Amino acid sequence: MKTPSPSAQEASGPDVRLSPLVSRVFGEPRFHADGDVAALAFAKDGTLWSIDEAGALKHWAADGKLLKRSFLSDLETLWCFSPGAKLLASGNDDLVVWDVAEGTVLKRVEQSEWLTALAFSPDGGTLVSGHDDGTVRFWDARTQKLVGQVPAHPESVSAIAFDPSGKFLATAGEDRAVRVWDADSHKKIADLVSHTDRVPALAWAADGSLLVSAGWDTSARVWKPGTPDPLMLLNTHADQVVALAFAPSGQLLATADSDHDIHLWADPVAGGSSRVLRGHSDEIRCLTFSPDGKRLASAGLDRVVHVWDVASAKLVAGLNPQGKNDIAAFAVGGKVRLASTGGPAFQVWDVATGTAVTPSGLGVAHSVAASADGRWLAVGGTDHVTRLVDTNNPKSVKLLEATKPPIGAVAFSPVGSTLAHTSPADGLVWIWEPDSPDAKLILIEAADGCTLEALAFHPDGNRVAVGGVDYLSTGERDGAICIWDLTTKQKSATFDFGVYAVAFDPSGRYLAGAGLSDHVYLWDLSSRELVFELDGHLDKVNAVAFSPEGNYILSASDDATVRVWDVLSGRIVVTREFDVPVQALAFSPDGRFLFTGNGNTTCYQVEFQRLLDE
Repeated sequence: MKTPSPSAQEASGPDVRLSPLVSRVFGEPRFHADGDVAALAFAKDGTLWSIDEAGALKHWAADGKLLKRSFLSDLETLWCFSPGAKLLASGNDDLVVWDVAEGTVLKRVEQSEWLTALAFSPDGGTLVSGHDDGTVRFWDARTQKLVGQVPAHPESVSAIAFDPSGKFLATAGEDRAVRVWDADSHKKIADLVSHTDRVPALAWAADGSLLVSAGWDTSARVWKPGTPDPLMLLNTHADQVVALAFAPSGQLLATADSDHDIHLWADPVAGGSSRVLRGHSDEIRCLTFSPDGKRLASAGLDRVVHVWDVASAKLVAGLNPQGKNDIAAFAVGGKVRLASTGGPAFQVWDVATGTAVTPSGLGVAHSVAASADGRWLAVGGTDHVTRLVDTNNPKSVKLLEATKPPIGAVAFSPVGSTLAHTSPADGLVWIWEPDSPDAKLILIEAADGCTLEALAFHPDGNRVAVGGVDYLSTGERDGAICIWDLTTKQKSATFDFGVYAVAFDPSGRYLAGAGLSDHVYLWDLSSRELVFELDGHLDKVNAVAFSPEGNYILSASDDATVRVWDVLSGRIVVTREFDVPVQALAFSPDGRFLFTGNGNTTCYQVEFQRLLDE
């Protein structure tokens, strides 16, 4: 294996340049934040406000369209909206109150102790701050004057919540105790001691009769203040319960756990089974119900606001929860089209005009590929079906079934119109001809027992590369890439590397892979040797592609860069920084444009030669 020159090893440096080369943006970054989301709140009109740890305050329409964006401060570690999102409080070693609509500071108050928790009263008139010395302080939210304080806990305060009447305040500390206080006299009303681990969140039922505490001890505990023992332990969660919210009417409770699942409890006192909402890929920090209680918004470390219909328990806005932004560029009747799976529904655009065209709206999709002649478009579903669309007659859709959802990857042969799609859950690759009702071939254990992450046809059309990951390292490796000969129906080569994406160069000599170690790999197929291991990305590499002439390898990453490497030397040619993670790459049929599928559901169009030259 050759070692690239030192310049190829550099993660960043003088070669890293910002890349404002985007000539067109397709789609809108709906409900995507700039950083980890720290707080959410619905306004009275049903729109939604979010603030992230990067300091970006965003106002969203109900469907996720961005209405307004303001940058406040990236020095804050704690954020909290008032009811109705009129005010916003933030804290680190200062307490700051902001006007949400204007995005301006109303008052900054220096503190002697670090802030660890914040809460507004239901009428927004009182703001309470918890501190790392266990103190709880009461402030007039309008004048920001201190109106009282209590030594609430012997250790840091971890959570605060007002009851709906504003008469009572619940606090939790790192001592794992929950306490209830009279909000006016600041006298302690109750000690609720039961949790065996940290209590990160508190919430009151709409009528004030119940208080629920979230614990890192696997349970949410339901209390009736005045009764020393919990009425119910909601303990069907993962290891930790991390967030809570009650609907504004009734007793519907939402709880989020460390498996990134949200549980909906119709009757917390009765317990029983809960409905589970799945879609987040990282820790959930915020839960909030709409004023009418029909929608639930959630957000956290995956930087995407999800909005759920409470009655149906379905995701109605936010990220496609089961797939990345896979893209395909193709030509129909001389017009270039771009297809994307990134949004809540499958989308196709006319590249020249930027307008959506048929077959947009096929539903939530996981993967997409187009035939070399542009006639066929394969849309892999989050179910177990690939929808094969005849682009000459977009209303003609053929259903190709796999055994288990989702369709992990789809690919067309560059010769003819043979189609392959994967069923990742059972390790199968299905080979189809568009005009045949049945699969032509099924490859079993296509990546030697690994999950199926990647799929690509060799330029000769007779071989297909299937890449996978062995997350349990059962074979003392992190995964494998298997090359299958479709004529002999046998494996012709195996490379013991786990990958998220694979690509053949146009000549068929090289195979590139996006590795689990944030590296890009290049193999020589004739010698089966690893030629280069290209180091430089700072996060997961999602996609690899060869330039149309085959002299460059391109890689796209969650580190928001596209890197271009020289195939013969392994040297880095250029690194382009974008403003979002890049999940997919595709060239226009004439090779002039590079398209990126981005983590915020948008797609970018970049003139490839300018990307190289500027």
